[in-house]
Amino acid sequence: MKTHIGVLGPNTTTGEQYQLGCEVGRCIAEANAILFCGGLGGMMRAAAEGAKSAGGQTVGILPGTDKTAANEFIDIAIPTDLGAYRNALLVRSCDVVIAVHGAYGTLSELAFALRLKVPIVGLHTWEVHRDGKADPGIHLAHTAKEAVALAIKLAGKK
Repeated sequence: MKTHIGVLGPNTTTGEQYQLGCEVGRCIAEANAILFCGGLGGMMRAAAEGAKSAGGQTVGILPGTDKTAANEFIDIAIPTDLGAYRNALLVRSCDVVIAVHGAYGTLSELAFALRLKVPIVGLHTWEVHRDGKADPGIHLAHTAKEAVALAIKLAGKK
């Protein structure tokens, strides 16, 4: 079975952030993994666009009931009618997640991943501290290629 890699990030992005998301998605497809995301705009759209540009498969876990709300790069749209609570379902569906930048929704997904013991790769995203120390559950990467390689490695250790 192919590795399921979730991409977490903000629903609005700068041009630079969008390009990074596209690169992450492309690297996921090149690694022969399946990209999972929230299925809408911003980083979700960027990662899905990148994956599709490299012939990859994409799955969007949507907050609403309408599968047509998914961005045009989503192959399989899963409407949940869960609103923001779909973040837990997204994380649970993945072998590993990559957080790229992010807003509060991303922070909630990181908390779910830490709680559910889903490995996390962080790429220019939130830092989570416990007792004054960075949480060791978030593995930092500096490039898209490094993030995906680390994600594949961490998924293999589950």
